[in-house]
Amino acid sequence: MRPAEQLFAPFSSPDWIYEPKFGGYRCMAAVDASSDEPLWRQMRNPGTRVRLLTDAGQECTAWYPEIVRDLDLLPGGPHVIDGEACVLRRDGTSDLRQLQRRARRMGRVPGAPAVTLCCFDLPVCNGRPTMHLPLTRRKELLRELIALIDDPKPALLFVPSLPADADLLQSMTVPKDAGGMGFEMECVVAKRRDSPYRPGLRSDDWRKIKRPGAE
Repeated sequence: MRPAEQLFAPFSSPDWIYEPKFGGYRCMAAVDASSDEPLWRQMRNPGTRVRLLTDAGQECTAWYPEIVRDLDLLPGGPHVIDGEACVLRRDGTSDLRQLQRRARRMGRVPGAPAVTLCCFDLPVCNGRPTMHLPLTRRKELLRELIALIDDPKPALLFVPSLPADADLLQSMTVPKDAGGMGFEMECVVAKRRDSPYRPGLRSDDWRKIKRPGAE
């Protein structure tokens, strides 16, 4: 599912939420339940239990072994997770240049920055399609699923949502106690709270919104 092509002005509505847009690479993760052996032990033959695909459908499983390792820790399956692969700075912003370097290497080398999958949707959970469920329910299931991973340096990040509030967006660094990331966002995606997930389609239910004053 993709947002509408045009940029929209900020607006306020109880029927919508805002999500931060990190500016990384869109990435779909598929986790199967068919393999007993953890995939990270057999990275020479990726795709046994976990697959990562770029927005263009290119296989990128071997590019981000740290993400694969955490996905492989998820119980149950199959799961499909939609998100953005990002190199995150300490303040939570995304470093696109470092991500591009990682992607060109198609794997992690010693000293390379870690890549995080910023997860914002869950079209399939435990083998059951959730695309018909409201967005807010899918995000609840996604948050619960990611919380099951026991990793001191997790490579999966649940992307929280905020109320669609134009005044809050106008000011703002999103405060962490309001469910935000605690950093100034250049762009957000507004999403209708009850929107279904429409694979491969652009939808007016998702709208890119430029923060006022952002370059």
